[in-house]
Amino acid sequence: MEADACTQSGEQGALLRREGLYSSHLAAWRAARRDRGLDGLKPQQRGPKQRPPAGKAKDKRLAQLERDLRRMKARAERAEALVELQKKVAALLGDPLTDEDEPS
Repeated sequence: MEADACTQSGEQGALLRREGLYSSHLAAWRAARRDRGLDGLKPQQRGPKQRPPAGKAKDKRLAQLERDLRRMKARAERAEALVELQKKVAALLGDPLTDEDEPS
């Protein structure tokens, strides 16, 4: 970097003013160079990372079925909790439900 070649007092400041840069830019570039070598100074693509292609239709279908299964399991757990609540309310009201009373 040209800034590294500045050895005299004030040369680096003059360079920064001439190029319209701040000293924080130099610090960030030096850190990038130190951490990743010269590749750290190359432009980086901004924004969210690109997701890899979804792959085959079979993989998509499997992922969809797994999401559906998780959703259905959660729904079944909620339904079981409601049935248990109904049993407790019925027991409190003096009319306990039995397994034969439950719809199948």
